[in-house]
Amino acid sequence: MLESVFHVLRILHIIGGFVALFVFWIPIITKKGGKLHYLFGWIYVYGMILVAISAFYMGVYRIFFDSNTTNEEVSFSWFLLFISILSSASAYYGLRVLRFKTRKQVHTHMLDLFFSLLLLLSGIGISIYGFTQSFVLLSWFPLVGIALGLTQLIYWLKIPTKKMHWWFEHFSGMLACCISTITAFTVFGAPRLLNVESVSIILWFLPTIIITPLIIGLGIYYTKKFNKPKGINL
Repeated sequence: MLESVFHVLRILHIIGGFVALFVFWIPIITKKGGKLHYLFGWIYVYGMILVAISAFYMGVYRIFFDSNTTNEEVSFSWFLLFISILSSASAYYGLRVLRFKTRKQVHTHMLDLFFSLLLLLSGIGISIYGFTQSFVLLSWFPLVGIALGLTQLIYWLKIPTKKMHWWFEHFSGMLACCISTITAFTVFGAPRLLNVESVSIILWFLPTIIITPLIIGLGIYYTKKFNKPKGINL
């Protein structure tokens, strides 16, 4: 029964992954708040929900219920679990900051804090596991989750001071989710499609290397744009 569910969810995981991979760029380049941004943004979110749920199940199944799983497969399954947490927590955060964009006080909603704390703690745990296994991907990639989880917690537990603060947090959350989408594809999808046994470790980290500066750059740009002195046009 568990194995049958695994195979069904693997197919759904592939479908959801490809949907997310093909549409994630559309909300980035279209007018923010426009119809296309809204439509394809939700298509991306639903695709990632399917990816996250299926990835979590497959990871748990491989680690705890499949007696034929090799040590390497166990390590990749832990990575799959972390990708599930990273993608779901980032997308959830990106949506929730919109829900509370008018807040004027510290935010203590337990579920919101839980997801951010889960991302932080899972990043720490998976990174420690990666170092014990001498697995470079698991050692260093979770640092993204640690940084994001900590940043999210700080945002929730501080009173907003910047104009359009929710705008920055929304795109950073969604772009962080994009990191998990593309990274998962380079680790799992691309090697299978190209029929190659191994992929350079540089390719595994390339989405993080590219998207992280993009998040920082957009943050700087919009901070200047929305918090500029009156009478100055950028």
